[in-house]
Amino acid sequence: MVSHRLTRILPHRGSTSGAADATPAPVPAPPERMRAMVFDAPGAADVLHATEIAVPIPVLSELLVRVHAAGVNPIDTKTRAGTGVSGAISAFPSTLGYDFSGVVVSAPYESHPFPPGTEVFGMTPFPRSGGSYADYLVVPTLSVARKPAALSHAEAAAVPLAALTAWGLVVETAHAHEGQRVLIHAGAGGVGHFAVQLAAYFGAHVTATGSAANLPWLRELGAAVAIDYATTRFEDLVGGVDVVIDLVGNMHDETGTRSLGVLRPGGLYILVPTGGWPDYADAAAAAGVRATSYKVIPDGGVLATLARLLDSGAIRVFVDRVFDLTEAAAAHLELERGHTRGKLVLAVGDC
Repeated sequence: MVSHRLTRILPHRGSTSGAADATPAPVPAPPERMRAMVFDAPGAADVLHATEIAVPIPVLSELLVRVHAAGVNPIDTKTRAGTGVSGAISAFPSTLGYDFSGVVVSAPYESHPFPPGTEVFGMTPFPRSGGSYADYLVVPTLSVARKPAALSHAEAAAVPLAALTAWGLVVETAHAHEGQRVLIHAGAGGVGHFAVQLAAYFGAHVTATGSAANLPWLRELGAAVAIDYATTRFEDLVGGVDVVIDLVGNMHDETGTRSLGVLRPGGLYILVPTGGWPDYADAAAAAGVRATSYKVIPDGGVLATLARLLDSGAIRVFVDRVFDLTEAAAAHLELERGHTRGKLVLAVGDC
């Protein structure tokens, strides 16, 4: 059953998020070459360097988009370092980046729902194609939506991967609803700050873990209880929860193992960073709870719904810092320090 809250904000594909349709301004033809931040082999952040590469050519249902801003995600830093999806990169140099916000330069056909000049945001199919750390990219039509009118390009570029992941965790997997008890680890991060807001929006009682500095902010986002992970054992304060959304796992202080003990019998444990705990499913079964991992789905229809929520103010995005495209290495170092609130973004054009 679709929540009564959800029926108010579901748009059709290609929705303008409530804005009146307008004829986009003419878009200049793209050049043959473009700026991009690439890496020639996995390594530390300083393997990222600026160069010029050919502007990609769209085929079939793909759009060519002029990038104004690109989001930076943990999967980017892991892939650059040799883990993540690095094994699927077919050739180097490679351009990283999933998240983007920009303007359509060319569409597959004249009556396409995203004609040239349309402001869009979405996710690239990296590493099957080039990423968003570049002036231009190609992207499947079904992986984009119109940019929320209330957001800048920098803010919009911070949304897709994190918000789509949070939606998949909270709405599609946990089925958040009134009275449900949800524990979210790393609630102040990119995925976490969306997950807290979405779970609260759909009526769940949210407990979130984070650093001491982020506790007041987590409450502002909708957490009924905010716990400082550095000074308080969350299992001392919570128990019998219905769902744990774990964005930490056993990479730190056995967070995943400890989380199994706070779930009610038959409760659901959802793990995002599976690399550090390969036998989580067996551990969950032994504890008498259900478990699943989750991988993001780049769904433009869901993005359009999220755009409506963002335009209405029901949820919001937080951009911790904006770096220039050429400062991608510095952005990776900042993200790897592990204390980012919300998201980091690269400014590629006007954003």
